[in-house]
Amino acid sequence: MRFNDDVGLDTSEVQDMRDGGGGIGGRVALGGGGLGVVGLVIYFLFSQFGGIGGGGAHSATGLSDLGSGQQVDNGSLSRECRTGADANRNHDCAIVAMVNSIQDYWTGQFARSGQTYRKATTNFFRGGVRTGCGSATSDVGPFYCPADSQVYIDLSFFNELQTRFGAKGGPFAEAYVLAHEYGHHVQNLLGNSARAGKGSGPASGSVRLELQADCYAGVWANHAQTTPTESGKPLISEVTRDDINRALDTAARIGDDYIQRELGGGRVDQSKFTHGTSAQREKWFTTGFSTGDPARCDTFNTRDLG
Repeated sequence: MRFNDDVGLDTSEVQDMRDGGGGIGGRVALGGGGLGVVGLVIYFLFSQFGGIGGGGAHSATGLSDLGSGQQVDNGSLSRECRTGADANRNHDCAIVAMVNSIQDYWTGQFARSGQTYRKATTNFFRGGVRTGCGSATSDVGPFYCPADSQVYIDLSFFNELQTRFGAKGGPFAEAYVLAHEYGHHVQNLLGNSARAGKGSGPASGSVRLELQADCYAGVWANHAQTTPTESGKPLISEVTRDDINRALDTAARIGDDYIQRELGGGRVDQSKFTHGTSAQREKWFTTGFSTGDPARCDTFNTRDLG
């Protein structure tokens, strides 16, 4: 995966709270939770995070605390992340570029459908963070909060994917993670999040919500090299077959069955499924990628989820 050197980056779509104090601890209730793989393990073993993978359930708890004790400092990003050339050599800038590309695609797609896409901020944090959905630690993994319509990520999560889960990793695997979270934002804007309801299980609304977000991530991947920025030129210049394989490898490592079997004691309990199996996650990302059509991502009216 490479970025066009001379295309500008928009750091306003990212907030850097890593050095501002995060409000560690507490509880977050997510609607269209994120990949949250570490949080899922905790859920399966200890049931500590009641909102992880909880489908459409979300809470406004913590709204009054949002931003309290948390300082945003985008100075470094603004100085260092100006063009695609910066994204090719700096990891933080690459994340900015991914966010830009994903949101550029959905802005255009919504416009083609006669709708308006409202951009969502991605927040970098370290250790813990307070959000419109409550407080969360890094253990939750990347997540989208529907109460404040923002994405949250501790970038150390990408190391966790490789060291703890054995994923191949790489820039496009990271892009898949981000595109999945923005898939939840799209669901929130379209009203799909409310369709998930509560509960778990292989055919639950929560699983359908997560698989649709995977499909939306694949749709963006299909258009990544052709989605223009405001300059008219695509930000991403190259996506290889290896990049797609790495995204699929990541999807396979965060399926409910894989996590329960490999990190939850070896027993697979389908009644606790909230995100879908590894095979399902691969299938729906592939559906989005192969078709490039968001309409093909209707997991809620599909009997066979794969």
